[in-house]
Amino acid sequence: MEILKIKNLKKIYGEGETAVEALKGINLSIERGQMVAIMGASGCGKSTLLNLISGIDKVIEGDIIVEDSNISKLDENSLALYRRRQLGIIYQFFNLIPNLSVENNIKLPVLMDNKKVDMEYFKELVTSLGIDNRLKAFPDKLSGGQQQRVAIARSLIYKPSIILADEPTGNLDKKNARDIIELFRLSNLKYNQTMIIVTHDDEVALSADRIIRMEDGLIINDEVIR
Repeated sequence: MEILKIKNLKKIYGEGETAVEALKGINLSIERGQMVAIMGASGCGKSTLLNLISGIDKVIEGDIIVEDSNISKLDENSLALYRRRQLGIIYQFFNLIPNLSVENNIKLPVLMDNKKVDMEYFKELVTSLGIDNRLKAFPDKLSGGQQQRVAIARSLIYKPSIILADEPTGNLDKKNARDIIELFRLSNLKYNQTMIIVTHDDEVALSADRIIRMEDGLIINDEVIR
């Protein structure tokens, strides 16, 4: 079943002679529960694509339809709710709140909605991620791998239908990177979440179901590998 459909998506930054055409007409369909890696050289448009799907960057031309909702038509308030409730977003630099404990960093998306945290699910998450003994610690007391695990838990706590990850292993050593890849795959299989991962890392890409390669604002190859 299709969860994400992108139609003729274009993105231009700047105007006139300085204009840069970041995306030149992307058409893409992703099925629910699929784990997709997006690869390509720096500047090919892959992060722009992720930012448009997340609603962080505004869609000017084209359509992005997520679960029958066209996010290109949403106002700012609706986009904020979409990001919080339907998406889990994981960045290379973790983006944890420094003055909040691990526990409160993870719970933040749910608490911002004045909703009750599913504590059974919370305990399952932190245990499976191996951070159940660090809940009272603050981000500056964690290793890079631990911080990334907290960021992953935070992205999953709302049980989002889609996880977006931008170079999630870029700042990690090989061991922690492999651990994160395994955690992504486990989450994907266990919760049937759709994962879209922008990466330069072949090992990350080969853990996915599908590899999309971009070049100069276009998809040049789309391969299902499992």
